[in-house]
Amino acid sequence: MIRVKEAIVVEGRYDKIKLSSLVEGVIIEVGGFGIFKDREKLQYLRTLARERGLIVLTDSDGAGFLIRHKLSSCIPPDQLKHAYIPDILGKERRKAAPSKEGKLGVEGMELSVLQRALERAGATVEESCGRTASPADGGITKTDLFEWGLTGQPDSGARRKELQRRLGLPERLSANGLLQALNALYTREELCSLLKKEEP
Repeated sequence: MIRVKEAIVVEGRYDKIKLSSLVEGVIIEVGGFGIFKDREKLQYLRTLARERGLIVLTDSDGAGFLIRHKLSSCIPPDQLKHAYIPDILGKERRKAAPSKEGKLGVEGMELSVLQRALERAGATVEESCGRTASPADGGITKTDLFEWGLTGQPDSGARRKELQRRLGLPERLSANGLLQALNALYTREELCSLLKKEEP
């Protein structure tokens, strides 16, 4: 596993699953062309780009390049890096037929190919690791979310939605997605301070 500082943008769920077996870090799926209409997610990506930088890793077909151009038009170039996968003809195992252009996407690439693509894009590799964030290193954990009443309580869903609204995070984040977003944007101490300010 490699830890990448920048948030990495991929097209869909299977791309994210594939990349998660190589990269420890923030991986955001844009839902294909859904990104063209999702203002909340675009705002979230702008925030991530400003705070830690963004790497775009889309398929090498026409759709992938349209998504790449959309993001390039919304995010300053000094906050954006582009990782490209090679054109390889083929079909992903889970699909009954090849894509329209007959090329493998991110999910069909070997991990070594994805790692080279990220390295060529200039990804900031912080360290090799196989651990999750902990309070000792400033990370926000599931235990923190529970202690703050954001999980495990009858009103936790509503409290998460309110926090997401206040922080300008996408409304549709799951509890795990919220944890990832919080760790991408805040240290544990910063978030504790924000939560205390909001207390009556």
